[in-house]
Amino acid sequence: MDAARVDSWLWAIRVYKTRSAATTACRAGHVRVNGDKVKAAQQIRVGDELRIRIAGFDRILFVRQLLVKRVGAPVAALAYEDKTPEREPQAVLGLRDRGAGRPTKRERRDIDKLRGRSHDPED
Repeated sequence: MDAARVDSWLWAIRVYKTRSAATTACRAGHVRVNGDKVKAAQQIRVGDELRIRIAGFDRILFVRQLLVKRVGAPVAALAYEDKTPEREPQAVLGLRDRGAGRPTKRERRDIDKLRGRSHDPED
């Protein structure tokens, strides 16, 4: 086997849970092979570079091995080389638990202090 469908390969290496999700991502333009947007049936070969946009960030994968059937995670990890740069952690400021209701006046002041805002008339 010298080529495989891109949607099938992405499903087989466990980037997407289902093959239809991989196909949908290709249709939406979230998958690029060697810099070009591709359709789900595009053939990929060993050595190709894939850029997959997931949750607003690009994953950069190099094809090492072609797979068309879903395999276990340890075997799937050997089929690609992940060159995705590290993301910088983002600080979570002033987030409240879902369902906690509207913040009290004291909680609003604390949230504003964390965010660097001040409501003092003197400032």
